[in-house]
Amino acid sequence: MQTESSPTTLPRRVLGRRLRELREARELSRALAAKQVQLGAQTLWRLESGRGSEVKRMVINALCDLYESEDSDRRELLWLAEESRKEGWWQSYVDAMVPEVEVYVSLEQSARGTITWQSTLVPGLLQTAEYRRAVWEIAKTQRQRIDFDREIELLEKRQSRLQDRENFTFRAFLCESVLRRRVGGPQVMIGQLNRLIEAGELPNVSIRVTPFATPSHAGLINKDFVFIEFPEHLNPSLSEPPVVFIEGFTGDLYLNKPLEIETYRAAYSDIARVALDERDTRSLIETVLKELHSEI
Repeated sequence: MQTESSPTTLPRRVLGRRLRELREARELSRALAAKQVQLGAQTLWRLESGRGSEVKRMVINALCDLYESEDSDRRELLWLAEESRKEGWWQSYVDAMVPEVEVYVSLEQSARGTITWQSTLVPGLLQTAEYRRAVWEIAKTQRQRIDFDREIELLEKRQSRLQDRENFTFRAFLCESVLRRRVGGPQVMIGQLNRLIEAGELPNVSIRVTPFATPSHAGLINKDFVFIEFPEHLNPSLSEPPVVFIEGFTGDLYLNKPLEIETYRAAYSDIARVALDERDTRSLIETVLKELHSEI
């Protein structure tokens, strides 16, 4: 499922899911429900997918009337609609990101934890400014309208999530090639690998590498991905299931079907099975650092 810009992606996703559940409980097709409340079927699909524009109270009330919803459900949905209109801090950085990134940042900031597999580049939450610039130079044809200095400001603000030790965890599984690829040259990579060592000392951050010599694992046949988990709500119906993010050259994917989630949960578990532990990962990073220093 491709997605697009939204200032408050998580409340909108929860709202859409709850509306879909209520409709399905009444055994109504999307087309019939949309017709009954004078909406286009496509409009209702976008609303249920968490991709609609501003959600109006009158639409929520009309759908609740049609579905004969409980008063508690109506209050819950109206609250979610109100939450979906609130802007996140990242909205002030629209000049520093394309719409697809805006959606991802919104989910990242709402998450209680992310698990990522990266076979090519260091994940954004661990990148130095110099490494980011080197990556930006590679992709600048796709980012001609992006202000790089503002993008770095955005990146640093995103990275502050790593300091939220009580409410956010970050687990990164990296292929050894990520350490050895000379993005930006030896000097840039020295700074970047030192950053990995520093970040790995945080109690809520885990960085583990799969060496070239490891046995076969699921990461070899999967594209890089981020497994995003959200906080549990006191009201279970408001707890959003995990989402898998896959970045593409011409478009991003957000997967959330139960089978898809279980497939990627099994994938990262298989990668974890063969990855070095944190201590051995640090030793490998230090080995690569020595090699880089010898080149200067």
